[in-house]
Amino acid sequence: MYAWLLECLKQEYEIVRLLKESPRGSIQLIRHRKSGQRFILRRFTGNGEVYRKLLDCSCRHLPLIYEAAEQDGENLVIEEFVEGDTLGFLLQGALFSAQETRQIVRQLCQALWVLHSMAAVHRDVKPENVILRGADAILIDFDAARLHKPQAEADTQILGTTGFAAPEQYGLSQSDTRTDIYSLGVLMNVMLTGEHPSKRLAEGHMGRIVERCTRVNPAKRYQSVLRLMEEL
Repeated sequence: MYAWLLECLKQEYEIVRLLKESPRGSIQLIRHRKSGQRFILRRFTGNGEVYRKLLDCSCRHLPLIYEAAEQDGENLVIEEFVEGDTLGFLLQGALFSAQETRQIVRQLCQALWVLHSMAAVHRDVKPENVILRGADAILIDFDAARLHKPQAEADTQILGTTGFAAPEQYGLSQSDTRTDIYSLGVLMNVMLTGEHPSKRLAEGHMGRIVERCTRVNPAKRYQSVLRLMEEL
């Protein structure tokens, strides 16, 4: 499958531009030669199990995954090119209102509900991994995502983004669905105040939601994204 996909990419697609490069891999915008349709090509080393799970999934708030193959820890993924701006880019210009934040986070909860239903944890919810396409929020980038393994005591590899990663992502225990709830809480606070909740907590009802999302003990956070959606 990996060799077939690699050959298919050489024959049928052309690179438009490099979007991102890191020690773990690269993200490129590619174009199908015949149709002209654009896609995202991800090449990375590590675990691509969540991308393969998403091959059969269609959710308005997740990108479509068209192909995913792995060989000796090297992954190739072709996914939908989502046109829009990231929250990270938009936050450079202005903060979001409480109503806008509620709407966006509720949509992200829907995306995470799909992931959590397949025992997957995103583990890297942050402004750069959320694209606004019109009125829709799309959660992208599953390179750090993992399937939850009940028998494991801690994550085998520490991945995530400082400030948004939950305490358990630093080897204290295994990440689970409540890890994403912690990151959502930080994201909400940044959208409302521009700062991490440890520096400045959002006011009122939204601040109380953020405070519960970001508790150090996962047992004291909301226990599911559905419960968080109700609170919002």
